[in-house]
Amino acid sequence: MIPEHVPGLTLNNGVRIPQLGFGVFQIPEEGTREAVESALEAGYRHIDTAAAYRNEAGVGAAVAASGIPREALFITTKLRNGDQGRARAAFEESRAALGVEQIDLYLIHWPVPSQGLFLRAWKDLEGIYSDGLARAIGVSNFLPAHLEELTRDADVPPAVNQIELHPTFAQRALADATRRHGMAVEAYSPLGQGEDLDNDAVIGIARRHAATPAQVVLAWHLASGNIAIPKSVTPERIRENLEAVNLALTPQEMEQINELDAGRRLGADPATAAFSQY
Repeated sequence: MIPEHVPGLTLNNGVRIPQLGFGVFQIPEEGTREAVESALEAGYRHIDTAAAYRNEAGVGAAVAASGIPREALFITTKLRNGDQGRARAAFEESRAALGVEQIDLYLIHWPVPSQGLFLRAWKDLEGIYSDGLARAIGVSNFLPAHLEELTRDADVPPAVNQIELHPTFAQRALADATRRHGMAVEAYSPLGQGEDLDNDAVIGIARRHAATPAQVVLAWHLASGNIAIPKSVTPERIRENLEAVNLALTPQEMEQINELDAGRRLGADPATAAFSQY
């Protein structure tokens, strides 16, 4: 179930995902419950966490306290890099921390090609999916070469590739490759960790619409067909970000934002990233 005011996308297995969600990256465990409760109260129904964030229990506590029917929520979590050789056990740990019977979307967090384990991990995810414990499975930070290797071996095609994506790092080639494989593109750091909000073009568009720069960038993501998971711990900004669903940009404004792409990555490079996340 997706609230009427939030657009949704249909994944390649028929599951619907709210296109605008709430991320909890770098929110400390002790502050996660409050932040997620604010998001749920504002109207978000898609919450994105990860084992590596060490705040799954806080997400679960907020969900349990909300009184919102479980079927009305969409919960994503991710497999730690250091757990690619024990994905099934790691999934069960995440499920217990979240306090849910079923996870809506479970992702391999990074390919870590130097480990040579993501194909093995994917087979475990396929088993989790076939057992009905996850409604959809996918990947995060996979580059075109990783996608090619995975999809050649996969029995269940990944539903999502979650990648760093924002106006100054639009990753068009990777987004196009993701969609060619039938996968949805999900953007993390969708606001460029706040840096893209200071751009003159974004500020000018925001003024014309009496909107915030964040709403403009999120509206650009939605119109581009991306799933976006902005993060904030400020209740007012949490509410403001969700209101981006009501903002329609003109084709000219979309092009203005498209032209901001500078190939400026903020996070790690998936081709070489090799941290365990412990």
